[in-house]
Amino acid sequence: MSTRVYVIAQFRPKAGKESELFEVLKALEPDALREQGCIQYMLTRQIDHPSATRTNYPIVFNEIWADGESWAAHGRRKQIHHFFNTQVIAKDGLVDDAIVTAYTDEGYDYDAPIFGLGAK
Repeated sequence: MSTRVYVIAQFRPKAGKESELFEVLKALEPDALREQGCIQYMLTRQIDHPSATRTNYPIVFNEIWADGESWAAHGRRKQIHHFFNTQVIAKDGLVDDAIVTAYTDEGYDYDAPIFGLGAK
C-alpha cells in the first residue's frame, strides 16, 4: 500500500506580481528538498501550448511526499508559515489566491477484501 501524498499548490498572483511571486516561491525549494520525506518539490509556471488551456493560477508547486506526516511537518515549518502569513494572508502580499490540494495514487477500496475469488 502506498503512503505517498501528491500535492498541487496553485497560486494566483496579484496583478503585475507574477514574476516576483515566482522568485519568492523558488526560494522555498532548496530547504523543502532537504526535508525528511520530500520526494519532489518543484515549482512550475504556466506556459502557452496548443494542447493546454490556461488557468488563473499560473504558478504551481508539484510536490510528492513520502506520507501525510512528512507533508504535515513541511506545513509546520517557520519558513512556510512566514510565506503564507506575508504573501497569502497579508493584504500587501503577492498572492491574490491560493489552492492547495492533496491526492493519493491508490484506488478506492484499495485494501478491501475480494470475495468469491476462485469460487465457481
